[in-house]
Amino acid sequence: MAEGSNRGEDPVSSTRKTMDESPNSTIIEFLNNCNDYQLLQLTKLYRDRLEQAIEEGVEGLSLMLTGEDHFNGREHQKVIELVEKGNLVDSSKLLLNLVIEKGSQAHRTTWESCVKMRHRLPKLDKILKEIQELGFHLFHQLNTTQDKSKIPNHLKDVQQRHKETLRVQTETLRVNTILLKERVKIFQLVHRYAELTVISTVRDRTLVEHELLVRGRDHEEWRKKHLRRELEKIRTDQLFQSVFLWRNKLFKEVQRMFQQVNSGRSAVVSGVPGIGKTTMVQKIVYDWATGKIYPHCQFVFSFKFRDLNTINCRINLRNLILDQYPYFGNILRELWKNPEGLLFIFDGLDEFKDSIDFADNRRNTEPQFMCTDPECWCEVSDIVYSLIQHKLLPGCSVLVTSRPTALHLLEKAEINVWAEILGFVGDERQEYFSKFFEDQAVAAAVFKHVEENEILYTMCYNPSYCLIVGLSLGPFFSQRDRKQQQVPRTITQLYSYYIYNILKNHARDIESPRDVLLKLGEMAFTGVSEKKIVFRNEDLIKFNLQPSQFLSGFLMELLERDDSVQSVVYTFPHLTIQEFVAALAQFLTKEPGDTGKLLSEAHNKEDGRFAIFLHFVAGLSSPQSARPLEEFLGPFIHQTTCKVIDWVMEKVKAQIPDTSSEIRKRKLLNTLHCLFETQNKLLIQSTVESVDSIKFNGLRLTPIDCVVLFNVIRFCDTIKHFDLRDCYIQCEGLQRLGPGLHKCQELRLGRNKLGDSGLKILSAALRKPDCKIQKLELDESGFTVSCVKDLADALGVNRSLTDLNLGYNQLGDSGIKLLSSALRNPDCKIQKLDLGDVGLTNSCGQALASVLSTNCSMTYLNLRKNELGDSAVQHLSVALSNPLCKLQELWLDNNRLTDASAEHLASALSKNSTLTILNLSNNQLRNSGVKLLSTALGNPNCKIQELGLDDVGVSDSCVEDLASTLTANGSLTVLSLRLNSFTDHSVPSLCCLIQSCRGLEEIWLLENQITSAGQNRLKSLRGSRPGLRILLDDFN
Repeated sequence: MAEGSNRGEDPVSSTRKTMDESPNSTIIEFLNNCNDYQLLQLTKLYRDRLEQAIEEGVEGLSLMLTGEDHFNGREHQKVIELVEKGNLVDSSKLLLNLVIEKGSQAHRTTWESCVKMRHRLPKLDKILKEIQELGFHLFHQLNTTQDKSKIPNHLKDVQQRHKETLRVQTETLRVNTILLKERVKIFQLVHRYAELTVISTVRDRTLVEHELLVRGRDHEEWRKKHLRRELEKIRTDQLFQSVFLWRNKLFKEVQRMFQQVNSGRSAVVSGVPGIGKTTMVQKIVYDWATGKIYPHCQFVFSFKFRDLNTINCRINLRNLILDQYPYFGNILRELWKNPEGLLFIFDGLDEFKDSIDFADNRRNTEPQFMCTDPECWCEVSDIVYSLIQHKLLPGCSVLVTSRPTALHLLEKAEINVWAEILGFVGDERQEYFSKFFEDQAVAAAVFKHVEENEILYTMCYNPSYCLIVGLSLGPFFSQRDRKQQQVPRTITQLYSYYIYNILKNHARDIESPRDVLLKLGEMAFTGVSEKKIVFRNEDLIKFNLQPSQFLSGFLMELLERDDSVQSVVYTFPHLTIQEFVAALAQFLTKEPGDTGKLLSEAHNKEDGRFAIFLHFVAGLSSPQSARPLEEFLGPFIHQTTCKVIDWVMEKVKAQIPDTSSEIRKRKLLNTLHCLFETQNKLLIQSTVESVDSIKFNGLRLTPIDCVVLFNVIRFCDTIKHFDLRDCYIQCEGLQRLGPGLHKCQELRLGRNKLGDSGLKILSAALRKPDCKIQKLELDESGFTVSCVKDLADALGVNRSLTDLNLGYNQLGDSGIKLLSSALRNPDCKIQKLDLGDVGLTNSCGQALASVLSTNCSMTYLNLRKNELGDSAVQHLSVALSNPLCKLQELWLDNNRLTDASAEHLASALSKNSTLTILNLSNNQLRNSGVKLLSTALGNPNCKIQELGLDDVGVSDSCVEDLASTLTANGSLTVLSLRLNSFTDHSVPSLCCLIQSCRGLEEIWLLENQITSAGQNRLKSLRGSRPGLRILLDDFN
């Protein structure tokens, strides 16, 4: 072992012992114990992850290295230039390149600087925690790991043949091109493959089976904000790298993994349908076959669960491989001797017909479920289980791909790395269309239409949707006889033209396309019902479809035939196409059943399997979607169209009044999507015009959801309550709602990360002459001083707003000073203003006081959790003494106030007769301050009804004054004295206060130092008059 890991006490034990006490001192101690070579190893090992982790802190790190004379001014300037251009990726790469070129002290300073910055860089903090957990075991593993990639001479020939076989199998991509003369076009994989963003975690293992519109711009915004700060990108060639394998393991597991040389490596890559999982697997296999990745793997064996479904008997791993790769013959026994050189890939766990229960202990104890020998005959599921759990060929690597919904099957499995494919972002969409269309003018026109249409743009994060969009929209921009005003704008219209183009290009291939589509749709509907996406010949025969029909181009475009395995299987090009065909069948049947019942049953399925199907059914009731298809299929059943419209209307009206649970909100949202898809203005207007309350608070909404909600509110007369609090709509979603926001009287938008741009949108709504907004909640919205001027200008002309909540936004003193000018306007109608925790200090006291002195409308002001201090309260007290001030509630808790503030307020309270609620909790008023307040409370002019004095540092010595003065107060109803230092000595005075202050209804005395005996004495007064509540530590 290298020097540095044998110094005194075992460094790992020492690291673990102090880890929880002081994380920074522990990691610094670890770094100090590392020698120069180990630091270089550490930097190289974590380099890729460090590049991502320090992106947000490159400037500060470069400054630290320059300050320690490791970087010269010119080097520092090069780094800063890249930062200023917004090129953080290249700036972090440059910085680490420079560090690696420098001496050992530069490495040490870099790591020590990282420790200082960890609190604000989550990904960096994660790396340092891992290093703390691993300690010097990390170097032990690096120094003892042998190169397993060297292959014995007698296996080189079969390896070369295997690589050549896989290269030929994977070097091309087959793409359906229904708009071109060639039905299928073949591309070189390396020319067509588009890199997708993959992250080294899985964000949500409970995601619905698929959601056509769940991401798009939402996922793009999410990537910008969180990918850089928290989630780590991972390349496919890094899936089995040590640093990613260690990431998700606890210390004891890592230690055990190091002790077991043959522990093996398992990775899972998740992604929604069509995102590119299978193509990614193809690229991995191709890259291995051409020597680009995974040098530690001597042999790669790739299987599709779809193919494994055709095996209906017991089999062993040997024959499983030989079925696909017969040239291995008897050589496989040689491969078993070195399992560390084997990689097994299993693609599409969600398609596997058998369930693999990793929590089932029988697989470890009962012989019929155990598979520890590659020659052992067992079920396919047992082989897969045993490989993943490292019970079969321990030491081999395993990669599994799956849709999110099947991930729960793997929660108890021995998985080292969880990864997720996010799909296209930003320019990657445009790049796709540029490759898709040979005519770049058409590519540009299609992308422009996609970019301008929120629905289509949202879809195009997914490569499969890009293909459907390209095939559907291409003719509108390449054929002169197509009218561009008819270009699809909803999902249903898009898919309608997708099928239309197939029918148009293959109309001669089939005699009765209506009958065939009806049968195909019935099979598709059964598949949706049973969550089945793979069909066989027997399925086709069951629905009177002959497999021989698939020789025609028409059906080959709708179902993809795969006869590469023992049994022929069929799948729709994408799950959404299956759902569309299933929806289309409802309008083609000659004897429609109870459509309303069918739709209701589908709608009631809580797992979301019918969500997109329902969107399509509703959309096909629209003439814009039906007309192109009717050209080839004949008229749709009018009775079905009417029933669909009636069902949508009835559902919306029944669901919109009750959104008391998340399930009900989700169902209503899905129904509103259906309403949107109809594009039936008369239907929408008659359905929602009388709606006055829409509540989706707490439900995460995407930008397309906001498009759908705008489609509702624009047809409503007036919305009394529009509650989108904590829906994560961000500015992107707010933009979609913007044109209709002015119609809402009460608008709850707090906790939505709207940002400054979002407040500009709201300010525009407030400026509208017909604005009806009266109450506006915008707390925790990510606002800064930059956006306050827009709001102030809007308040200068708005005449409807009376209640404004801006709490928990960093507006600062300068922001409030800008706002105060609008609030002083005599025409301003603001009555309630919440400025809790907005970063105020004593310098804004005068501005706030001027508002209270001139604004006769304001009755409520919340200033809690700021740092106003005594001088600001002095200004506020002067304003409270002004007869023009009409304030009734003032919240000043947690503002660093002392007894000096109590003196100022006491003076104001003796003159003010409007203030009824005053909260001064969590300030150090102490006994002297409360005594001064007590005197003011006894003044006949004082009308205080509720007084908050929690945690103000008072003790027994002030209770007598409080009791004697409050005897004369006839207005006080609530007094809160929690978290102070009252003891049993205060009990007699407190009893006197409770008995003599006849208007008192509640007194809070929790978390003081009163004994049970003293509390019992106070409890005895609870029944002394009706409604009296004395709250003690028994919480009654």
